[in-house]
Amino acid sequence: MVRPFLFAFALVASLALALLPVPAHAWGPLGHRLVALLAWDDLTPDVRRQIEALLKGEPDPSLAGIASWADDLRENDPVLGRKTSRWHFVNIGEHECAYEKSRDCPGGNCVVEAIRAQTTILADTKRPRAERLQALKFVVHFVGDVHQPLHAGYGRDKGGNDVQVNWNNRGTNLHTLWDSRMLVTTGRSEADYLRHLRALPKPALGAITLPPLAAAWAEKSCRVVTQPDFYPRRAKLEQAYVDKHLPIAEQQLRAGGVALAAVLNKALARH
Repeated sequence: MVRPFLFAFALVASLALALLPVPAHAWGPLGHRLVALLAWDDLTPDVRRQIEALLKGEPDPSLAGIASWADDLRENDPVLGRKTSRWHFVNIGEHECAYEKSRDCPGGNCVVEAIRAQTTILADTKRPRAERLQALKFVVHFVGDVHQPLHAGYGRDKGGNDVQVNWNNRGTNLHTLWDSRMLVTTGRSEADYLRHLRALPKPALGAITLPPLAAAWAEKSCRVVTQPDFYPRRAKLEQAYVDKHLPIAEQQLRAGGVALAAVLNKALARH
């Protein structure tokens, strides 16, 4: 027999969990690793040495090795995972993709301000090594996140998580389709995908300032989401949808690599 107070406690706990923000994984491990690997190509030798020093002792001491660390917090450090859950996205689709800090990022809890704050910590050589290492992990991940279009889209559908679709006779949601399903089902290995992305034209970023212009990246990602054909008209997707949108996802990955390299080169430049 279930005691009444235990039942009530379980009910309250379940409701509390239901009200937490839905953690949204951007790109999945493959996409985040690709962004990090692309960024490594464009780092200066001195910045590479500094990053290698920060990563010394990590299980996989590489940018790609830490690229999904912020997503893994849900299992590895639930307290920090909950605290930082809103740092992975910003909802600006309802506002014509124009970012406004006071409206869209209360308390600095969104991907735009998280990139800015963590980049500032990383750049401060007077801070403890552990703080700067954690900041590096966040920066690598969040620059990837902000280039996943649905991490800057609409709040009303939780960045596409509430939009159910069926592709290749498998049910999923629009967010998952964009973050990993389209990439994985190409059958490309990581090395092959990296070669493919390296061959794409590099986007021009212009000048990078510290804190970085993460708001501009979010607004660009949002504009992908607000295109008329981004949301499919039917739940069952035709291959034509993927054929059209996979190249856009790949361009966003390429842009993410370029942006990440620019941020790290600027943050770790010796003056």
